[in-house]
Amino acid sequence: MTLEVLQIYWWLLISVLGALLVFLLFVQGGQSMLMTTKNDVYRSLMVNSIGQKWELTFTTLVVFGGAFFASFPLFYSTSFGGAYWLWILILFTFVGQAVSYQYRRKKGNIYGTVFYDILLTINGCLGCFLLGEAVSMMFFGAEFKVTMGNILDPGSPVISQWAPSHGFEAIFCWKNWILGLAVVFLARTQGALYFMNNIKGDEKFFNLNRRRVLVNGVIFVVFFLVFVGMLFMADGYETLGKNSFAVVPNKYFCNYMDMWWCGLVFMVGVVMVLFGVLKSALATHYTKGIWWSGIGTILVVLTLFWVAGYNNTPYYPSLTDINSSLTINNSSSTHFTLTVMSVVSLLVPFVVAYIAYVWYKMDKKPLTPTDLEHDSHAY
Repeated sequence: MTLEVLQIYWWLLISVLGALLVFLLFVQGGQSMLMTTKNDVYRSLMVNSIGQKWELTFTTLVVFGGAFFASFPLFYSTSFGGAYWLWILILFTFVGQAVSYQYRRKKGNIYGTVFYDILLTINGCLGCFLLGEAVSMMFFGAEFKVTMGNILDPGSPVISQWAPSHGFEAIFCWKNWILGLAVVFLARTQGALYFMNNIKGDEKFFNLNRRRVLVNGVIFVVFFLVFVGMLFMADGYETLGKNSFAVVPNKYFCNYMDMWWCGLVFMVGVVMVLFGVLKSALATHYTKGIWWSGIGTILVVLTLFWVAGYNNTPYYPSLTDINSSLTINNSSSTHFTLTVMSVVSLLVPFVVAYIAYVWYKMDKKPLTPTDLEHDSHAY
């Protein structure tokens, strides 16, 4: 395959990983509701329900970052190295999550379960919010400048230079807040949907999650519509040459129109999410909403990555220097590296099949309050 084809292929893989990550954030969404759940039995049910899946979210995040590093290293060095405070906060919230599941019910725990529930809640709220902000920068830009010649400077071999705040400006940008909040309430909605599907034996708890789906789903839709409106009206960049760009009005809306199949997938995904949320919230006892909403989320996020990187669009626009914007062409690895990794990527379907099988085995029997009394490995 040519280098251009490999770049398109690897951006597709990045899109798939990013979409799966957003879906798996239902774990964080469930965590975000722990401190508002006063019933200790319900709280234990929630922790043990999503505790079976937290490693999948964490692993997907790591693989997503690793795949970006290997396929588009200039993005990795620019974003992860430049927006330091944004990514370090994300890292700390996920470290807190891992520690909490390990020690929450461990003998000799001097902090009590509430301390670790607070850490899980922080990961559920702040982690989702910051990840949404990180993705938002792929559309609304970031303050960085890329100077490839700096690598030859022995005194300061720094290719990418950021604003002095090193990511704080992105955290407090109101445009990024919109998608960040949309991701938080989407995760909370899907967390409640997963509880409705995975936990049985308590009708009051089921109805509690029905209300959560309705409330969080409505808030999510509001923020998502605002984000889509901003995205469609936003000016974007278009590649003219290797490192030459021009401002194009309504660039992302035009991308959906030019790639009509992308717009079609977007609409199908939105309808599936709305159906899953409304059916679960309004029906008497519907438990399959997580699958409608989850698959719809994956489809919508896929299209967001596609309009961000395809159709001659820089997926990481620079607000400081337009010609420093990153595209899948000017930020990728070499032809040899992408070719070798493409061979390895052929194993991905087998890994996905294994994850699906393990998921099926874990969720084959719904979780009940009685199960916690007889499980010595409960979180």
